[in-house]
Amino acid sequence: MSKQDTHFFNVFSLVIGLLVAIAIVLFVFARIVASHTQEAQVLTEPDYSQNVAARIAGPVREAVAGQDNSALAIKVETAAGAGSATPAAMPKNGTELFEQTCSVCHGQGIAGAPKAGDKAAWAPRIAEGKATLYEHALNGFQGKTGVMPPKGGRTDIPDDLVKQAVDHMVQMAQ
Repeated sequence: MSKQDTHFFNVFSLVIGLLVAIAIVLFVFARIVASHTQEAQVLTEPDYSQNVAARIAGPVREAVAGQDNSALAIKVETAAGAGSATPAAMPKNGTELFEQTCSVCHGQGIAGAPKAGDKAAWAPRIAEGKATLYEHALNGFQGKTGVMPPKGGRTDIPDDLVKQAVDHMVQMAQ
């Protein structure tokens, strides 16, 4: 081995040694910094334990037939918080029900609903008779051209008010 080769290996070994030493120093420095900041973040985050519990909680709770499932009942919040939606007021007659609920679909013809006052669209339905119209309004209907949910989606409305709203729409179409 020549003198130049020996000199190259010595310099090369020194450079590799310095690089390894720098890497070790950086690793130690990173571990020291991380140990201080990670623990501080975990200890200062107030909802950390709750977030972890929510992530590892069971995905669902199922009701089983023949057993007491009262613990699974949906809890209704009684206090109305800021920004919470209030339920629509109970209409006094069929006209108010039409304006509050029915006009959403029957005003624009959404989901195949015949538009209120459209004589051509209502004529075949009126020809079937009021009993059929009441049946479809109260129990829902799925026809070739559209869908009618039971009571227009307002299942809290009494049947008499729904019938009054049907009568109101029939009057508009005549």
